Amino acid sequence: MKSSKAIVQKRQQAILQILHDRLHVTTDDLAADLGVSNLTIRRDLQELAGQGFVKLIRGGANLVTGTLHEDPSSGSPPGSQASKQAIACHAASLVEDGDTILINSSTTAVQILSYIKNKKVVVVTNNGLALGMELTPGIELIFTGGEIRGSKKSMVGEMAINNLSRIKASKAFIGVSGICARGGIYTSVLQETAINELMLRRATQTIILADGSKIGQQNNFQIGSAKDASILVTDDSADPAAIYQLEELGIRVEKVLAASAHLAVDCQAEMLQVHV
Repeated sequence: MKSSKAIVQKRQQAILQILHDRLHVTTDDLAADLGVSNLTIRRDLQELAGQGFVKLIRGGANLVTGTLHEDPSSGSPPGSQASKQAIACHAASLVEDGDTILINSSTTAVQILSYIKNKKVVVVTNNGLALGMELTPGIELIFTGGEIRGSKKSMVGEMAINNLSRIKASKAFIGVSGICARGGIYTSVLQETAINELMLRRATQTIILADGSKIGQQNNFQIGSAKDASILVTDDSADPAAIYQLEELGIRVEKVLAASAHLAVDCQAEMLQVHV
């Protein structure tokens, strides 16, 4: 019985991780991804809805924004808000006055904008969520334009690609769903693959943002080689062996301590850097 409960909790944590990446899931896709029946997935989603993590819709569920502080077993899930904000805060410290930066549709990457202070920066993004953020006066925000996709409000398609291809940036901040030394850099959304791949090429320096659960992992769609990354910003839960392999490629890895929620307020005070 205890073992069965642990299996259910582990599966529900996996569902939350998928929701963290996609924001919306279907029962059919979850059943296929996790190798269980649709009935099992519906039960899991009903439990998670009862705990306030998801909103049930016909054929699936949506993530309830801002709820991923704790998982059903009372531990922080991979990609928790504290970890995401700590990673974003540290990434913002890498932005220099006068930079032109690219930010992709990642919910982690867009939070960088909240931490850029007292700098004049041009930000080019396909992330529609940036439109509702409060920015300091020094930030000039430019959208790629294009077709608005899904609850992430990412901008994709030919218009976005054409506009982005005319821009040369000093840095690109790319949130990803997986990065490993042998496989490369990955995203979980097909429609965003071309934009992410182009951002890698249009920036002098590429900073990859990924919580520890994504390090050493592959996902659905590859956007580049691991060697395309200049810097990786992650948290202290990342697999040391996978980190070592990435460092061997010449990537500078910088970790943040994200064990507690207060890092969302003052993440720079407890930053741990690991250099090549």
